[in-house]
This record gives sequence, C-alpha cells and structure tokens, in this order.
Amino acid sequence: MGAGIRILAAVLAVAAAAGVTTRCAAQLRQGYYDAVCPDVEKIVRDAVTKKVQAAPVSVGATIRLFFHDCFVEGCDASVILVSTGNNTAEKDHVSNLSLAGDGFDTVIQAKAAVDAVPQCTNQVSCADILAMATRDVIALAGGPSYAVELGRLDGLSSTATSVDGKLPPPSFNLDQLTSLFAANNLSQTDMIALSAGHTVGFAHCGTFASRIQPTAVDPTMDAGYASQLQAACPAGVDPNVALELDPVTPRGFDNQFFVNLVQGRGLLTSDQVLFADPRSQPTVVAFSQNATAFEEAFVAAITNLGRVGVKTDPSQGNIRRDCAFLN
Repeated sequence: MGAGIRILAAVLAVAAAAGVTTRCAAQLRQGYYDAVCPDVEKIVRDAVTKKVQAAPVSVGATIRLFFHDCFVEGCDASVILVSTGNNTAEKDHVSNLSLAGDGFDTVIQAKAAVDAVPQCTNQVSCADILAMATRDVIALAGGPSYAVELGRLDGLSSTATSVDGKLPPPSFNLDQLTSLFAANNLSQTDMIALSAGHTVGFAHCGTFASRIQPTAVDPTMDAGYASQLQAACPAGVDPNVALELDPVTPRGFDNQFFVNLVQGRGLLTSDQVLFADPRSQPTVVAFSQNATAFEEAFVAAITNLGRVGVKTDPSQGNIRRDCAFLN
C-alpha cells in the first residue's frame, strides 16, 4: 500500500510539472512584441544574416545552442550565461564545452541590434532572440522558415550540475533517445525530425572514433564511408579535429541527413541507430524520400522544442540587459 501511494504521488508530481509547462507554453504567441518592438523579427533576421555571411558555421552552432539551452532548465537562454567566481555555469559543463562560439555570438549580435533601436531596448528576451535566430539560420541554409512563438523570459540561474543527464551523448540507442525526448514532452517523431539538425555542423573525431576502429568497424556503417573517416581521423589524431556531420550537403539544411542514414553514412551512433532500429527506420525512410514531409515534421518538432520549460511568469525570469550576465 505504501509503495502504491509513493508511485501515485510520483505520477501526480510529474503530471503537475507537465501541467505547469503546458500552461507556460500556452502563453507564448506569435507577434508577442508587436506593441513594443514591432520590427524585432526583421532586426534579428538582418543581424543573423550578416553573421552567417561572415561565418557560415554559425548555422549549425546556433541550432545546437538552442537545443542545448532548451533541454536544460527549458528555453531560457541560461546556456549563454557565463561562470562567475562562485558558480560554474551550464556552458562550462563538459557536455557544452564543444558549443561553438559563433552560436553565442549570433545571439549577442542580434541582441545588440535589437537594443540599438530605442523603443526596443531591454524589451526583448535573449531566449526569444535565440529562438528567432535559430529559425533564421535554418532558413538561410535552405531549410523551412516558420512562425516563432514568443514571450519567453530569461532564466535567473545557470549551473553546470543542472546539465547532468539532460543531453544525449552520441552513444545513445533508440530507447535512450526516445526516453530523454519524452521527458521534454517530445515524441519519437519529434526526436527523429530534430536529429536533422545534424544536416549541418561538425563532430569531433573523438565522438565517433569507436565506430571506425580498423579491427572493429561498426557494422551499421557503410564500408567506404568508414574508410574515409579512418583516413581523416587516424589513430592518435587530435580528438578535437572535426568533420562535417553531412558529407554531401554540409551547408544545406535539407533531408540529405536521412538519405545518408539509409546509406549507412550517419556519423554518430545516435544518428545511425535511427535507421538501424526497425522501430524508427520507417520514419527515416519516409523523410529521406519526401522533403516536404520532413520539413513539416521538423517545423512541428522545433515548435514543440521551443515550448520546453519556458518561463513566462516574472517570478521565474526577466529580460536580461546582457545575455551573458544576470541583471
């Protein structure tokens, strides 16, 4: 009886937490800043366009930053906060050390552009700027453009310990991936669609070295691709050497990622497993064959991602004057 009560209490606690998240997400809306900064989306888009033209790697870097932000304490720009003398922030957790500086700089430059307009100064949150910037880098890389829900507040804390167990390592299998995404109210289809963030960006040799050992190449990897990777990342190479996640269209946001998986050319274990596992394989094949179906699923998924753990109550967050520091 006691165990039953404890289980029921745990279930109710999870349900209550989900209810809070749903209510907060429901307060997000398109056009949130129309009254105070009506041109905010154009301002952000222009700033992001300049940044991507100067540093194309900003596309993958910004997408990854958004994901890493939302999966830890919700989409609240807490990943951008810097560590202080008495606190190690999220960005300095080992899982975030590989986040490229260009992703952070994309948000910082967009924030500066917004605040340079007098009526917009300190009116737009860093969390919302990151959400808009993510949409914009995707569109600039040829991916779908979509309406972004706005109204997030910036988080009031950032700790490295809060990252533990929240981000999927490249070794995860389908069950582990599905479970982690479900904890954020994201479906398996959402997870597969969002994995296409790996159609742009890079991965360090160390993240896939175990798959290309000469004596034990991962059987789910195409042999020719494995040989190319062995040449690029030979034994003893600096594990921080990085290769493109999508060797075919590395700068284009498209469904080539799924075509690669069907061909056994997924770079990470956690990517290739989406095709190797028969439960998720049909979705991967469908996305590889139908770009429109993929884009529709991706827009739905990234909209759901943007609702994860958002803070809309002033007791939970504010609008940071500087994205890297608490007010």
